Amino acid sequence: MVTTPHLDEIDRDRLTQRIGELGEWFHNLDLHGVRTAPNHFLGDFPNVKWKHIQKSIPQDLSGASVLDIGCNGGFYSIQMKLRGAGRVLGIDVDDRYLNQGRFAAATLGMDIEFEKRSVYNVDQIEGQFDYVFFMGVFYHLRYPLFALDKVIKKVQKKLVFQTMIRGSEEAKQVDSDYDFWNKEIFSDPHFPQMYFIENSYANDPTNWWIPNRAAAEGMLRSSGLEIIDHPETETWICEPKTALRADGKYILDHELAGTL
Repeated sequence: MVTTPHLDEIDRDRLTQRIGELGEWFHNLDLHGVRTAPNHFLGDFPNVKWKHIQKSIPQDLSGASVLDIGCNGGFYSIQMKLRGAGRVLGIDVDDRYLNQGRFAAATLGMDIEFEKRSVYNVDQIEGQFDYVFFMGVFYHLRYPLFALDKVIKKVQKKLVFQTMIRGSEEAKQVDSDYDFWNKEIFSDPHFPQMYFIENSYANDPTNWWIPNRAAAEGMLRSSGLEIIDHPETETWICEPKTALRADGKYILDHELAGTL
């Protein structure tokens, strides 16, 4: 497991100053007792979510590879490194977040890679990863399913997926097909649906599409994933579905169907 410098080796005043110089933080990280976002409007974020999610992730990840998409300040990358993960790569499009992540990793003495890359280019990263984190990105995307179809290509074992949820939080069991004249189903608040944000939501113009629970789960399944856990309201743990080929090897369902 990772060991970090002793607290008495850290210049707290300089650390606090440097944290401030790196701009406003969205991840409230604990850097040797100094918090990066102590007044976060969501509380101790994202630890408020992680305390529920962490039970679904093995304590010992020795040697596992991790891809953290939309890594922000690196909270999930750090948590994976604390559990002994091998290669950990965090990607984001925001230089401020990437600089914060690099600083946090260096301060904690952790070997974490950070790279500026869009989720739409994630399929260009070589190889697959044992664990892929796709947290708090989906609803910021103008083309969410296009991105999810690319993300699935990087998942070797598990995808940890989180999105904002609005509308019904009930898991709707839908039929395999509906008659063309059946319009009533679309008035059911539990039917899978996405809310389109034309202008802004929560003072954030990058919020584009917000699903209800049924839509989030339906899109995960449609992208070739099997939901194996739902540790908290907005988070799902998924595994790639597989199908047996004639030669005895397994491939993803969406590859079998030739959809990508």
